[in-house]
Amino acid sequence: MIDEAITDSNWIDAMQEKLNQFITNLVWDIVPRPSHQSIMATRWVCIYKLNEDGTVVRNKAMLVVQGFRQEEGIDYDETYAPIARLEAIRMFLAYASYKNFKFYQIDVKRAF
Repeated sequence: MIDEAITDSNWIDAMQEKLNQFITNLVWDIVPRPSHQSIMATRWVCIYKLNEDGTVVRNKAMLVVQGFRQEEGIDYDETYAPIARLEAIRMFLAYASYKNFKFYQIDVKRAF
């Protein structure tokens, strides 16, 4: 898969977008490596986001640390992103309306 990703402009754009998000959100600082610590290895996880009919909507790339602590069959092939369930949003809106709360919606591409 990585051979395809490093030659396909769609995958390169997806990886660059992720790196730009890291820079924009100040995710990391470059510091000297302590002599008694090893460097954590990383790898790219590349997935296709599909439509209901199975067509590719976009390429998504994530840079992850190779921790080797995942267990096959539990979380080995999965990556997760926190999302709000529709029921939770409806309950929040009903409660906010009942209490006359003022609330605002903003859209962010990635929240840290």
